[in-house]
Amino acid sequence: MFAPKFSFEQEQQFFLDIQQSIENKSFDRLILSQYKGEMTDLEKMTFRIIELQGQATLSCLYHHKTQDITKNYSMNEGIEKIAELLAQSKQANLFALDQEAQLKKNKKKAMLNVQKRQPLSMEIEQRQHNREKHRYVEQQSPFLKHLGITDEKGQVIPSMARKWKQINKFIEIFSNAYAQIDASQQELNIVDFGSGKGYLTFALYDYLQAQQKTPLITGVELRSNLVEFCQKVADDVGFNHLDFFEGDVRSYQPEKLDVMIALHACDIATDFAIHTGIRLNASMIMCAPCCHKELRPQLKSPEVLQPMLQFGIHAGQQAEMLTDTLRALLLKAYGYETKVFEFVSLEHTSKNKMILATKRKDIQQPDAKILQQIQALKTMYGIQKQSLELLLKDQMPIENVGCKC
Repeated sequence: MFAPKFSFEQEQQFFLDIQQSIENKSFDRLILSQYKGEMTDLEKMTFRIIELQGQATLSCLYHHKTQDITKNYSMNEGIEKIAELLAQSKQANLFALDQEAQLKKNKKKAMLNVQKRQPLSMEIEQRQHNREKHRYVEQQSPFLKHLGITDEKGQVIPSMARKWKQINKFIEIFSNAYAQIDASQQELNIVDFGSGKGYLTFALYDYLQAQQKTPLITGVELRSNLVEFCQKVADDVGFNHLDFFEGDVRSYQPEKLDVMIALHACDIATDFAIHTGIRLNASMIMCAPCCHKELRPQLKSPEVLQPMLQFGIHAGQQAEMLTDTLRALLLKAYGYETKVFEFVSLEHTSKNKMILATKRKDIQQPDAKILQQIQALKTMYGIQKQSLELLLKDQMPIENVGCKC
């Protein structure tokens, strides 16, 4: 049985109040401040209870002078961590549904002030029912303020609510996929093609750092002003292994790649990005394609579909579906488990499709059966050329990529 030792009786009582609030499900949050331990740049710690994979978890946001780091603990580990940090902090504030307690310490004494609230079982039950959905990105993370997602108080700016939702959905998708690949490696080499203002790039770095991984991330973007802006933010918030490169999939060719991301890579730029991922044996490939232009002019309606595809909007939708089906099948042929599903659309496009591929096996030759399926689809629609297929066969020069949307 874990039995922490404290210097003062009041400190012991405060710790017991924390345990009791956790047990009776009235715990809201715990803030430890004026830390005097070995981590000299640590200013304060905020503990909350979240739910991860169906399990109650103690999540701690460590506020350092230059960055914030989130760590998640099992309930037992979290309580032990609270005891350890409480002993090294001069002030602690417990916020529960039935009380608020403050502990202040100096070398000679400790003062405990407790303000009881009228216990309202229905309120406690309602608060538990309405507990905020777990977010994969801590709302107080400094990078969010730099990017204009949150204000000075750490509140999401109303006009950025959609972007905040997209950020958390993206990290949720990544987290679930990451759990299926080799999560034991410490360093992850990631490239985000078309990183833009870096919303998702920063969030991914923040998330992996909270998982105690070493993310080595490069955001690749054509617009020099955004490259300069994002690099400054990365430097300001202490994301030391996050770099931004001015260029595109033609001009940036990584030597090693664990995760390839390409959101809103226009037209065949998506094909070049996927090809880079497959060529470098990436463990995960995430694409949100748009501006499907390559197959539309080639499309020849099968006779049975001509009544449907005579309408331009239907022909465009069919071309998009065919394009992304061929991409997904090629990924499967090269050893990837592939899913195609809806994602939160980006602010500059209504497209909301994502292709997510995770490496399942190394292959010597692509799956012949899947290649036959691809050829049958191409024949049915009269398709003569598909860029990803040509790239995988080394039959297309990289200079052909480009999109002016």
